[in-house]
Amino acid sequence: MKLHRGPGLFLFLLLCLGGVGYTFASRLGYLNRLQARFFPSAKEAVRLSPGDFPAGVAAPVADVASVPLRPVLVGFSPRGSAAALLLATGGATTLDAPGAPPGAAQGLLKTAYALDARAVLFARDEELRHALSIGAENGGVDMAALSVDRLADWAPSLRDAAPRTVMLVGRSRGQEALAAVGVTDLASLRGKRLGVYPMSSSQYFALWLLSRIGLRMSDVTWVELPSTLDAGRALREGRADAVVGLWGDVELAARDRGGAVLATTADAPHLVATVLVARGDFAARYPDAVRRVLRGLLDAGQAVQKDPTQAARLLGDVAPYLGDPGEAIRSAPPATLADNRSFFGLSGEAPVTYDELFQSASALFQKLRKRAPAPLAEDTRDLGALKYVSEARGP
Repeated sequence: MKLHRGPGLFLFLLLCLGGVGYTFASRLGYLNRLQARFFPSAKEAVRLSPGDFPAGVAAPVADVASVPLRPVLVGFSPRGSAAALLLATGGATTLDAPGAPPGAAQGLLKTAYALDARAVLFARDEELRHALSIGAENGGVDMAALSVDRLADWAPSLRDAAPRTVMLVGRSRGQEALAAVGVTDLASLRGKRLGVYPMSSSQYFALWLLSRIGLRMSDVTWVELPSTLDAGRALREGRADAVVGLWGDVELAARDRGGAVLATTADAPHLVATVLVARGDFAARYPDAVRRVLRGLLDAGQAVQKDPTQAARLLGDVAPYLGDPGEAIRSAPPATLADNRSFFGLSGEAPVTYDELFQSASALFQKLRKRAPAPLAEDTRDLGALKYVSEARGP
């Protein structure tokens, strides 16, 4: 049978020649040169950041200084558990005026552990996140008291800071609350306006409440508040039918308008846990400073439990919107060493551990935000200092 040469044969030969030419040009680098000359924007731009490298690479080989030669700055947003931090540092300052106020008493960290530390007050959690992300060397803070859900939500944006959770500060046992006017029960929230600051643990509590009563996020109209402290005002002004915020703020606002508090974190005492988070570079460079901070906070927590008078006065001075400071401490008491051991799985048992809380919050916000997964919980904690302090103090 005679073969006939059609146009397909020539096309096949042309493709073969093209393939050989492409391979030859690619190996000799001609394609890269052409792309750089005629299509420079097509070349992938690689942007490097500190998060691409381990946080401790710049730590000194030997202990040049066991603690910083400047004050250690610890950022916080007022909660009852912050009473221990205030007692340990002698009071609160701000980034605008980080120095100790005239006549301020020295805290336990200074008198017992020779560590100059300042508690830096932040009204908005988002500002605290930014301060931790840039660090004290650039006008921010070295450490921060954050709720676990906030850390899980912000982990991607805090990547360059390499945050490391070092201890449990306290749990909310009624500090966050949902108050409403004209709403008799939680199920009646359907179709209502719910006010919440989206960058706070109050939002996390609100999401938990909706899940408990079987409401979808679309079943309520979300009213975004500029801060947690705006919750009571929004309820008073009628901008929302219900709000989630701090109990001392929203309870008074609801009572003024004939409303009521419908739920608090006393119904979920293991949901909102505040932890102390250190920047990775700070923890690597000054491990002794981290150990001293942990010891001072634990000592201060014990002092608050024995006699909360002084700590309540300090808390009332910086956060009058929490209501009765004594009640604020009772609704979010400082964590003990035993609480820390069980929360991080060192000894004892806890209904919810740090890893469980972080991973569930991370999965929830990944689901809501439709973004890349956050790091594993084990990659966000550094328990070396806590283990050191725990072993030194015994059972």
